[in-house]
Amino acid sequence: MADERRVETPRTIEWLGDRVRLIDQTRLPGRLVYKETADYRELAESIRRLEVRGAPAIGVAGALGLALAGLASDAGDFDGVRRNVAAAAEYLANTRPTAVNLRWALDRVLERATESAGGVASAFREALVEEAVGLMEEDRELSRRIGCSGAPLLDDGDTVLTHCNAGGLATAEYGTALAVVYAAIEAGKEIRVFADETRPLLQGARLTTWELTQRGIDVTLLVDGAAASAMARGLIDKVVVGADRIAANGDVANKIGTMPLAVAARRFGIPFYVAAPFSTLDPSLSSGAKIPIEERSPDEVTGFGGVRTAPEGVSVYNPAFDVTPAELVGAIITDSGVFRPPYEKTLFGG
Repeated sequence: MADERRVETPRTIEWLGDRVRLIDQTRLPGRLVYKETADYRELAESIRRLEVRGAPAIGVAGALGLALAGLASDAGDFDGVRRNVAAAAEYLANTRPTAVNLRWALDRVLERATESAGGVASAFREALVEEAVGLMEEDRELSRRIGCSGAPLLDDGDTVLTHCNAGGLATAEYGTALAVVYAAIEAGKEIRVFADETRPLLQGARLTTWELTQRGIDVTLLVDGAAASAMARGLIDKVVVGADRIAANGDVANKIGTMPLAVAARRFGIPFYVAAPFSTLDPSLSSGAKIPIEERSPDEVTGFGGVRTAPEGVSVYNPAFDVTPAELVGAIITDSGVFRPPYEKTLFGG
């Protein structure tokens, strides 16, 4: 019998009519703090500083940023407003290069608003808001569909290992990888979660465990380096992670530390699944080798919370993402269903 309890997740980002409200995820788990802004540049900084993060969520944030840019433009004609908004789109796109959802959302909102405005500035502004808010609501629905697609892959009593945060905080609501967990629980299954801490910014420790404990879901935190050991000891039944970009061949870019999980899962015969909306797929890239990998500040590695933990002058390698080869991915769970190899044919019909 299905569980009557619906798993509620936070609304990471919302449109308030003339401004955007978002959860400042850098303040979690200590405090739940909401920020509001009517300036797309401030919203871009929130994306850059990881106050809003997760591929679907930053796509939504980018879309709403275009709505803000349109409302703020002082141009009197359609062409002038569109130039201002196009400039804002480039500004927003440059905040995070790896996640394809951001560019996809910006292009979609700008294109559709342009087509529907009929060359009228006021209609263009209204269309930007309508398209951006529609994209946000669509993301919420797609997350639920991802959960429904993936829930049958989890068995009653499973313990699921996940990495980084791919829950409601990484989307407009509900999640991607955690959507699979939530939907399975709503279907009446008993599911436990092991959450990697996810160095260097501890999104698993700070965000995933907060999100799960808020909902009364059994979660165990472990350091990234303990994941393979947990698999070897038989503590993990499935691995489910999110994605920031998926190439045409099924290679998956996700938070740094994901690829070692896939390697270990293959070694110990554990299914490794990726959950993401279809907007995360990038058929323009033939393989993961072509995915741009963001490298972040050395300060994220040399210290934490204002306390330095490494000697001055040490060299730092700090990629934000790695690429998991398609051959290690057992299935890709999307809002359109579950796809298995060969991904060139199943995902894109090649």
